[in-house]
Amino acid sequence: MLVHSASQLLTLAGGAQRGKDLGRLGIIENGAVMICGEKIAAVGRTEDLLMRFPNEERLDACGKVVMPGLIDPHTHLVWAGDRAAEFEMRLQGKTYMEIMAAGGGIASTMRATRQATVEELLAQTRARARKMFRYGTTTAEAKTGYGLELQSELTQLGVLLRLDAEGPLELVPTFLPAHAIPPEYAEREDEYTRLICDIMLPAAVEFWHNRGLNQPLPFIDVFCEKGAFSLEQTRSIMAAAKRLGFPLKVHVDEFENLGGAALAVEMGAVSIDHVVRTSREEILKLGGSQTVAVSLPCTPFGLAQPEYTPAREIIAADGYLAVATDINPGTAWCENMQFVIALACRYLKLTPAQAVAAATVNAAKAIRKEDSLGSLEEGKQADLLILSVSDYRHLGYRFGGNLVETVIKKGSVVKE
Repeated sequence: MLVHSASQLLTLAGGAQRGKDLGRLGIIENGAVMICGEKIAAVGRTEDLLMRFPNEERLDACGKVVMPGLIDPHTHLVWAGDRAAEFEMRLQGKTYMEIMAAGGGIASTMRATRQATVEELLAQTRARARKMFRYGTTTAEAKTGYGLELQSELTQLGVLLRLDAEGPLELVPTFLPAHAIPPEYAEREDEYTRLICDIMLPAAVEFWHNRGLNQPLPFIDVFCEKGAFSLEQTRSIMAAAKRLGFPLKVHVDEFENLGGAALAVEMGAVSIDHVVRTSREEILKLGGSQTVAVSLPCTPFGLAQPEYTPAREIIAADGYLAVATDINPGTAWCENMQFVIALACRYLKLTPAQAVAAATVNAAKAIRKEDSLGSLEEGKQADLLILSVSDYRHLGYRFGGNLVETVIKKGSVVKE
């Protein structure tokens, strides 16, 4: 299929973009993309590709933007229930950590998720995944983390694998039993940490291999934060995961700086996520590494907090920056990466071009998919969006709606 006559074809060719290179969109005016099967066969100007491929099926973009599918590199997609009552509590003055200490927060969703059946988890998660896809997210990382005990965590992992196989949204799973300390381990945080290292991580390896999955192990993530896992507990979990062959991610510096960013860089983590209270020294270390800083602007927005990821400092330090929704029931129930781009322009002070790059090619690097996703280049997977506008800058300029007109996943137009 030849997708042609794009006003702006955003290729984002050339790999992930670090530092001041962020925002290189590789725009081809009156552009076209030739798709063969699930892959991109050629990219160029419409008149050139029409001459090269005169007999192929055609899809006319009608003078609108064509770009790579959006990639969401940090989601807590699988859970049961909601926390609308806690939102009201925050409006009345309670902080996120106060609610969590009183048995709310992650523990509240843990109880609902443990009690849900597999079919209930599938139905609730599927609805969110389909909404994400309609907003143009074609690939998303998705974490467990609302079971906080072995069987529930493995059940969530199984739900994510079933939904990935079902499609159309492609899911990259993360195993996150280190999301919080479960109530039954209160005051026994080191014991729960040992349980993760000695029992849960090896069980996840066995679960993965028993499924016969011909793909790398899922990511392992840790919530390194006061009230969750300390720096040393985080180090223990990451070291155990690394010995077993898991790639690493870490939640760091959402509320307090504990040194998690420096630890993550030291241990070769693929990404550090949130990155709000990260120190200047750690930002400089990040800039000299391959670790991607994933900003989650929906979270401070959802919490009505003024502090956001210091994106300009990360760019100045020559770091890699990506953006994500952090979709979760407590602070950021948002399926829309277009809204993330709009927030990134306003609160991270990114240009629309930088925000688009952070949501595509750099987001692909944050989930180790930069070789196959995130840009429109020959040989890459044919995940494309046709927008309803002729200028990509509308993605940052407008918010609250949906500018995606057509989604193409693995070379096929998806109609829902």
